[in-house]
Amino acid sequence: MRHRLNSFIVRKAVLAAAVLAGFLMFTAVPLVRADEHDCQRRIARADHRLDVAVERHGFRSHQAEVARRQLRAERERCWNGVHRWWDEHDRRWHTERDWNDRDHDRDRDHDHDQH
Repeated sequence: MRHRLNSFIVRKAVLAAAVLAGFLMFTAVPLVRADEHDCQRRIARADHRLDVAVERHGFRSHQAEVARRQLRAERERCWNGVHRWWDEHDRRWHTERDWNDRDHDRDRDHDHDQH
């Protein structure tokens, strides 16, 4: 009888664990998508602020440098959270942590420094 009771408890525990794992798996997927959406939105905004700062104040301006730091910080935040970062100009996700090289090329193309 004791063996039967232990077996019953073990089966119920395994079933409960499986149900919990399934629940967590299906509820976590929307959270990841929400995090990616937030990352994409934050990076797009920071990228836009950088473009505006370069256009208004010049490539080497204080405002552009602040905007570059904010863009790098948003990319870093996304990289740490979802292990991807959004490239607003290419309109795609990147899975390599290579944004520094890409910014340098892009900024050189947009060098409107008037000072």
